[in-house]
Amino acid sequence: MPELDASDTVASTRLDRLLVQVAEGDRLAFESVYQLASGRLFAICLHTLRDRRDAEEVLQDVFTTVWRKATQFDATRASAMTWLSMMARNRAIDRLRSAPPRPLDDLSVAEEIPDFAPQPAQAAEHASDRERLDDCLGTLEPRRRSLIRSAFLHGASYEELARRIGSPLGSVKSWIRRGLGQLRVCLER
Repeated sequence: MPELDASDTVASTRLDRLLVQVAEGDRLAFESVYQLASGRLFAICLHTLRDRRDAEEVLQDVFTTVWRKATQFDATRASAMTWLSMMARNRAIDRLRSAPPRPLDDLSVAEEIPDFAPQPAQAAEHASDRERLDDCLGTLEPRRRSLIRSAFLHGASYEELARRIGSPLGSVKSWIRRGLGQLRVCLER
């Protein structure tokens, strides 16, 4: 099966349906979710952790959690790929924070790391997507925009953000969730 392309709404809808089936205990649906999403989720983990072994372990942990907690997926709040990506990103960040500092790896293994850089056509599409995202971010209330940028572009946890701005954790989560909802509506236009 091909890896899921974020611009492919048919595949995205299929992934949403497959997660619902996983929640019902369907092992074949789980295998399909893995085949569709594992490449992108591994890229997220590897980008965050910079260590192939750690990225593989986090990816395994993510899919173990998907099997156990697929019932928590709500397609009205986020797409399946968004839900899975957030889970991978958060687990990778948790792994980084819990690990003791390590010396830099030998650069000779750099050839083993796959190149996830987009091809020229993909780069142009990503630039267009980035421009749309920036335009949509500009429509958000400044506090929500700042919180979303800090959480998703700079890797700050919700707890860190709550401490930084001196607001309750639940409020920060609500502001971010509402802001993401507004972004989703704007981006779907």
